[in-house]
Amino acid sequence: MLWTGTILALLLFQAAAVSGLSPGDLLPHGEGAGDQLLAPGDDVTSESARLDQTLHLFDRTVRNLYVNTNGIIAISKPPREVDYVDTFPPSFGVVAPFLADLDTSDKMGKVYYRQDSSPQILRRVALMINKGFNELNFNPDNVFIATWKNVTAHEELRRGDQPQNKRNTFQVILASDESSSYAILLYPEDGLQFYGTRSKAANNIDLELPARVGFSRGESSFVLFTLEGPSYAVTSSSEQSVKNLYQDSNSGERGVWIFQIGSSSNHTVVPASVSAIHVDDSVPDTFTTAATVDHQRNSYLDVTENGSDPEYDPPEEKDKVGILEDAVVYRVSSQQNVEVPEEPRYVEQVPVLSRIEAKPVQFQHPQFPQRRVELLDTELDVTGNVFSYSTERQLTCANSRQDCSIHGQCRNYVAGFCCHCNPGYYGNGKQCVAEGSPQRVNGKVNAKIFVGTSPVPVKVENIDLHSYVVVNDGRSYTAISRIPTALGWSLLPLSSVGSIIGWMFALEQPGYENGFSIVGGEFSRRAEVTFTPGNEKLTIIQHFSGIDEHNHLTITTSLEGQVPEIPQESTVHIEPYNELYHYSSSAIMSSSNIQYTVEFPGGTSRSYSFQLKQTISFQGCIHDDDAQLVPATQQLSVDRTFVLYDKNEQILRYAMSNKIGPVQDDSSLVNQNPCYTGTHGCDTNAACRPEQGNRFTCECSAGFYGDGQTCYDVDECRDNPSICGNYAVCNNQPGTFRCECFAGYQFAEDGRTCVAVQRPDNPCQTGTHNCDSPDRARCIYTGGSDFMCVCLAGFSGNGKSCVDLDECHPSRCHPYAQCYNTPGSFSCRCSPGYQGDGFQCTPIGSEKTQCELHRDSVRSSLQPRGHRPAGYYIPDCDVHGNYMPVQCLSNQESCWCVDTNGNEIAGTRTSRGVQPPCLETVTPTVIVGPTTRPDVIPLPPGTHLLYAQSGKIDHIPVEGSSLKKNEAKTLLHVPDKVVIGVAYDCVDKMVYWTDIAGHTISRASLQGGEPSTIIGVDLESPEGIAVDHLGRNIFWTDSGLDRIEVAKMDGDQRRVLFTDGLVNPRAIVVDPVNGNLYWTDWNRAAPKIETSYMDGTNRRILVKDDLGLPNGLTYDPYSALLCWADAGIQRLECMNPNETGRRRVLAGISYPFGITSYGRNLYYTDWKRESVIAVDRILGRESDEQQPSKRSRLYGITTAYSQCPPGQNHCAVNNGGCTHLCLATPLSRSCRCPDSSVGVSCVERN
Repeated sequence: MLWTGTILALLLFQAAAVSGLSPGDLLPHGEGAGDQLLAPGDDVTSESARLDQTLHLFDRTVRNLYVNTNGIIAISKPPREVDYVDTFPPSFGVVAPFLADLDTSDKMGKVYYRQDSSPQILRRVALMINKGFNELNFNPDNVFIATWKNVTAHEELRRGDQPQNKRNTFQVILASDESSSYAILLYPEDGLQFYGTRSKAANNIDLELPARVGFSRGESSFVLFTLEGPSYAVTSSSEQSVKNLYQDSNSGERGVWIFQIGSSSNHTVVPASVSAIHVDDSVPDTFTTAATVDHQRNSYLDVTENGSDPEYDPPEEKDKVGILEDAVVYRVSSQQNVEVPEEPRYVEQVPVLSRIEAKPVQFQHPQFPQRRVELLDTELDVTGNVFSYSTERQLTCANSRQDCSIHGQCRNYVAGFCCHCNPGYYGNGKQCVAEGSPQRVNGKVNAKIFVGTSPVPVKVENIDLHSYVVVNDGRSYTAISRIPTALGWSLLPLSSVGSIIGWMFALEQPGYENGFSIVGGEFSRRAEVTFTPGNEKLTIIQHFSGIDEHNHLTITTSLEGQVPEIPQESTVHIEPYNELYHYSSSAIMSSSNIQYTVEFPGGTSRSYSFQLKQTISFQGCIHDDDAQLVPATQQLSVDRTFVLYDKNEQILRYAMSNKIGPVQDDSSLVNQNPCYTGTHGCDTNAACRPEQGNRFTCECSAGFYGDGQTCYDVDECRDNPSICGNYAVCNNQPGTFRCECFAGYQFAEDGRTCVAVQRPDNPCQTGTHNCDSPDRARCIYTGGSDFMCVCLAGFSGNGKSCVDLDECHPSRCHPYAQCYNTPGSFSCRCSPGYQGDGFQCTPIGSEKTQCELHRDSVRSSLQPRGHRPAGYYIPDCDVHGNYMPVQCLSNQESCWCVDTNGNEIAGTRTSRGVQPPCLETVTPTVIVGPTTRPDVIPLPPGTHLLYAQSGKIDHIPVEGSSLKKNEAKTLLHVPDKVVIGVAYDCVDKMVYWTDIAGHTISRASLQGGEPSTIIGVDLESPEGIAVDHLGRNIFWTDSGLDRIEVAKMDGDQRRVLFTDGLVNPRAIVVDPVNGNLYWTDWNRAAPKIETSYMDGTNRRILVKDDLGLPNGLTYDPYSALLCWADAGIQRLECMNPNETGRRRVLAGISYPFGITSYGRNLYYTDWKRESVIAVDRILGRESDEQQPSKRSRLYGITTAYSQCPPGQNHCAVNNGGCTHLCLATPLSRSCRCPDSSVGVSCVERN
């Protein structure tokens, strides 16, 4: 019985020892503690709080803080909550103990804050911080305390909703001395009753986002670009990580989280170093149960409420094991009520049986006196009800397996889980790559660099960085494109930009590990370069964001500072050097001195050097205490460094060999096995396996097969056709494969199974709306189950009830015509004795048109005999009396385009006999009698070319590189239209086109049916059109309004992207996977090809030289080539938009208009030849031609793929989380509102 009582006592003691904070354990707060009270509301920010002691946050020093309702302390006044509350990190500097959409409008929830330098608070905070960091002696001069008490989640209740009466309480303490700052985050055990809030951007969609906890430096703004600063996340996007805030800890006390957030020497966030919950090292000063007391005490926070600060003496070592002088005995009755403690007495020492591993913490500060708790076995409740500790409160592999790589495994530990790579792979477990397999790194570079003594910096924005590493010999190659010549040679010594990639995949010596084996592919690097003798300084900031869907590592690089000037045409030689890397749990520091020699063009040379100091910040797994420790210091040896600047291609290249191993000066001491020296001769896709002495074997990497000296790619898709499961297609890639879901499907939570996309019913399609009849109103779908009703033109009302407008008051007809009102419209008829269309009426017998009258007037002004001017002008009218779209001087020396009234269109005048590519501006004469119905003939299976020919759209099947001309047919008749641009949606099998006669944009299903107009207002001359099949948007140019617009696929949610800098915009294409937009402008004064992101940002001129009339444009998603047809200089050209240089495909062509690509061929329409012409872009010659049976001008052309091209973007799933327009960018997406968003709420965010 005694032993049973002892075990129960131990279990009860253990439960007490690992219990979390209670609200009473927070630092004193409230107006009685001297706090200021934040005004109640949903999004309230305090006035600036001036700090007495500077706060360090990353590399920033802060004097002012702003407390906000939404669980943050900002270093600058935050913007509106819709701009940041759903995202982490925000764009501004912040300490975020619980970033969510919080609310104190009910005045029950309160937010308190104050600055405090009282001795008892400073001592209490110092004890907490010093106990969380081993052997730290930190004494703060000042603390800032903010407390959110009983705050609620912001809710916008709808009819029938009941408010969620859940409240959260938490506290943050910022402590600083003159050189460093720390943050303490406190979460009481019952303080978090909700873990997230509804998204601000989700409107009426019930999307709840978990709160985010962490630290952010904020963005750095430059003249041409903005760089995202470093951040540190405590929680992830999972709800469980938020629950861990009060269930777990990094300090040894549940609910207590401590971080160093910056110092004068460290610009990264460092967590406390105690990973396990304290049991033996943290015994409460008093032990109570919830039945009899208001709150529990905690070993960190045990200070009396009246403000006194008890002095504690260090415990003396006892001679007799098991005796504690200050043992306290509690008597617990069967009702579990706790009585007043008896006098201390000796008790028997018993072993503590704990499922929680306790790590001893060493520090030089007084501890609380240790006390024991004994429950007398004679009064124990015999029902067996005892306290227990549940491991379900912490993150385990059961709920976190998805955090590990697919080539890794998850292992549970006492305090959490860790990821480990499978055999044959290496990395940090969350990201693993095959041993011996070459690695690729892609990214962008932004720079602002002063060269020499120049007062003006050289700036580059968003240029490309590509790196390739042969891992099994440690050789890395890095290329940076579009480096201007003013900067190129001066960057030659700066191989340190690419040396970080060499460190990541350096050749490993026995017992040592390269960077990727330790940190994986997600980390930040900050390097400071100081050149000698000029003392120029340059800062390198790089962020690695992991492995993308193409199995490439991604990186962003920022360079800012000054470099010595190196004359053009110089060469640079970099001597072999060593870098020492010093490792800790979350940071790696290194330093080196690099010598280089510059050989000047004249033949002289000079030696220089620079010092490199760098810090690498990452988040390692702290739970695996048995993991093999990396040596505290490792040496990276770099030799065979080669640097080159190519001025023609503007590419900067670095190559180097990298080995990681022990610290030593004599390279001869390195293990000479060929696997460690890189002299093995294995295939680049093989791992070298060392054996005894200098023997070794070569083993092909995972995803390859062969003898190791020659390795071949395994085609997993061919060998196992069902490897991707149902509703998915398998794409083989070198060493691996990718699964992509069919259209209409997406990956489930396991990331592997394709499931149907669950889209809410569209009331406008199902007919469950309450709008007026379709002939009076239009139902517009706005997402979710929401819609809006809009009256059609010619009607007025709220959309649910629309009445006809009488357009005849005032009359819109000619004075000699009558107006007749009709439902939604009107008509005009000329009066008796007059003829015309009712808008223009002339007396019967006077049949001359405006053009004819103009022509006769000019002719009559010319002398019938004698000299006439060489360049006189007589209007040219067609057989129906309309102005011809092209007008020229009599000697053909100059031509220009005109509108229907004969007015010259700006930017179209040509010279020297070149005719501008003017478009028909008048609808072709309607044929009297029966006409073909505008029904779409269903398109047969396969890939087809679709092209426009005035009032119809034709198709030609394509098989391989051949046109199946005998199967060419008319797809769609629209006899009263002038179709210019055509585009194809591979998802819904729809063709879209622009009509400049009707000023409309229309579409039709290629599976049969009638066409429908999707945009019929506010268009003047729509020409080019492009479809973003991933984001479900269309883009078009309007040469009449000189603008580029975007809208959803049904024409709703229109937004103007560009209105300036456009004269004659024509062709437009999209690259949805990479988020880029391209268009031509054939302005005769300055023709150009431009590009931007699909959200309209990062606009820039791509091509402006050696252009004439760039009519057609196409982007091939398979070759990544942008090609164009130029009617002015009569040639086809191509280029890679991400590289410099262009390639002439074919010259001497006639008069091209539209162009598209498929396979190795380009296909273009030609006005003079009136045909579709195929060109082999590899061989640079024509390969085929198709002439329609009806000879007339051909306009736009596009490729109707049999299936969508591969790839995804950030808008492809759930509209990217946007309420309205989702517009892709290369690395993300932007949520944008339409220009007219009446009646609906819209949230814009990046």
